[in-house]
Amino acid sequence: MEEAVSKTEFRNAMARVCAPVNVITTNGPAGRGGFTATAMCSVTDEPPTLLVCMNSRSAQTGLFVENRRFCVNVLTPEHKDLAGSFAGQQSDMEARYAAADWVSLPSGNQALTDAIVSFDCRLVEARLVGTHNIFVGEVVNIRSRKDGHALLYFDRNYVHVPTQTGSFGG
Repeated sequence: MEEAVSKTEFRNAMARVCAPVNVITTNGPAGRGGFTATAMCSVTDEPPTLLVCMNSRSAQTGLFVENRRFCVNVLTPEHKDLAGSFAGQQSDMEARYAAADWVSLPSGNQALTDAIVSFDCRLVEARLVGTHNIFVGEVVNIRSRKDGHALLYFDRNYVHVPTQTGSFGG
């Protein structure tokens, strides 16, 4: 019989996986919220869909579920402080938002003005798995910029890995 992988062993292994740093926002009838996440990935391109994971103990879970929408804002190295703020270093939501410039999207969500890319999503499914909610969102709008590099998280630290070719058009 195989031994179970411990929580610590799994977390230490996942720390060795590089991931982009994102601020996930929501705005709607339930109010405005936001958190920092590295657990985000595409699901399919037909229809364009991605997923985000949020700790189920977060007091904001209800906001995201009730609003039925969220926006994934991919950060740059210049956003390190903002990432920390939305990760909980700043408990006041209005102060978190006051620390950056935002644009309102047609959905009502807030997109970070200078994010590498912002994916505006309609929540199509929320599922609890273990300690986290998985929010699946159909992408209804995309804002992106042509320059800059993504802020990454690796070995429990923010890192910046510049590319030689930069972004490509599509």
